[in-house]
Amino acid sequence: MALFEALYGRKCRTPVCWLEAGEKQFVGPEIVQETADKVKGRRERLKAAQDRQKSYADKKRRPIEFQVGDRVMLKVSPWKGIIRFGKRGKLSPRFLGPFKVLKRVGLQAYQLELPPEMDGIHNTFHVCYFRKCLAEEESVIPLSEIRVDEGNRCVEEPEAILERKTKKLRHKEVTMVKVQWKHHRGGNVTWEAEEDLKRRYPHLFT
Repeated sequence: MALFEALYGRKCRTPVCWLEAGEKQFVGPEIVQETADKVKGRRERLKAAQDRQKSYADKKRRPIEFQVGDRVMLKVSPWKGIIRFGKRGKLSPRFLGPFKVLKRVGLQAYQLELPPEMDGIHNTFHVCYFRKCLAEEESVIPLSEIRVDEGNRCVEEPEAILERKTKKLRHKEVTMVKVQWKHHRGGNVTWEAEEDLKRRYPHLFT
């Protein structure tokens, strides 16, 4: 007997035998045709469900294409305990780069120009792992030029003072200076209080 019958004490109902378990009955071509019709109906329902889900996804899907020479950011999967591209942990950056597109491979893959420290990584990726880099090339700061203090905070350095102005408050006047920064996110020119700037960077006023 079958293992199911030995375990449960009754015959197993399979798609080949839709009748109640009991005495053996001769199966003719009708049961085979009935089974084929049931399988065909389920396949049609699965196909209809897939087409319906595809229509929902197509409303939000847009083709992503890049040209040779474009700069893109590469997405990194934050898997726990796995090192990808030299980064570990879920607090690691989600995107690395920017990298330059060298050529297009097929319809949905591109070859990137990776730095020397990523020599062991295959340089061809699917387009779904890319995000277009909107930053200007001049604003990319090399890691060797970034200074970090004891609290792992980026240290910004002023380059020059462009102009001065006096800001009138309710009971006093404050002298403001327009400072040009060396490495600053966003605009590299800000207005700072002259007294505070003299205390932090006295070499600008010598």
